[in-house]
Amino acid sequence: MIRQQIKPAILVFIILSLITGIIYPLCVTGVARVLFRDKASGSLIYSNGKSIGSALIGQSFDDPKYFWGRLSATLPVSFNAASSSGSNVGPMNSVLIKTVKKRIIALKSSDPGNSNPIPVDLVTSSASGLDPHISLSAAYYQVPRIARIRGLFQEQVKAIINAHISGRFLGVLGEPVVNVLELNLALDAYKK
Repeated sequence: MIRQQIKPAILVFIILSLITGIIYPLCVTGVARVLFRDKASGSLIYSNGKSIGSALIGQSFDDPKYFWGRLSATLPVSFNAASSSGSNVGPMNSVLIKTVKKRIIALKSSDPGNSNPIPVDLVTSSASGLDPHISLSAAYYQVPRIARIRGLFQEQVKAIINAHISGRFLGVLGEPVVNVLELNLALDAYKK
């Protein structure tokens, strides 16, 4: 009796494994590559024919001539997509407080004349620890520093930000943001 049930059970297991483990993923990947070519390939950003990052995963920028993004909570290295997660530390946690204070010091030392309030997304990480975007207030906060270091007028830097704003999803969800990597590429490509 049991032997009669084992053979069909193993056969069903093999068939379902092939369907759900090989055939279905290949079909979904094929459809995605046809309909959403850039996104299915990781939304890679190219410069001079070379892949330099993804529009979906943040990168660490600490040179004062560039826009700085959100902090990354991934370990062992920043913006490690293989270990995407939040830091899971609460607002009273000493690790979070120390990280925020360290980032505030870095922001103030790179632009001592800036007395504007520091936007929260410049001193905290996102839920995934990989966010490639910053808020408009975080981008505009950095304008004086970048303009001064690059020898540009603040209005020129603001124009670059304004040209790279991603609006609300479906026009109503979320807040307008800018992609930090795309902003920095636009800065490097900007001709005075």
